Amino acid sequence: MQLPVAVDIDRAQGVVVTWDDGHKSRFGLEELRLRCQCARCRGMRQDGQTVWPAQGAPQPLRVEAARQVGNWGLSIDWNDGHTTGIYTWEVLRSWCPCDGCDGG
Repeated sequence: MQLPVAVDIDRAQGVVVTWDDGHKSRFGLEELRLRCQCARCRGMRQDGQTVWPAQGAPQPLRVEAARQVGNWGLSIDWNDGHTTGIYTWEVLRSWCPCDGCDGG
């Protein structure tokens, strides 16, 4: 498993993860919010419900805070009040949307 050596967060644009093999993965905020891994969001997607934006959600989407959760992943607090869910490093690497990867 690849581990990050740097995580750069632009609160209004997205997240860039630089991995220990030198690869960089770039994720847009909406992409991350829509793919939230918390139980509630997973359940909503399984039921065909909209995860984001909910009615009355602030626009544009922004990151309020983010923190590394041990060596396991990244937790993001969103400006729509959503603060649960951890984006594991393994999942983020598998989602890498670049042309050289197949996780987009």
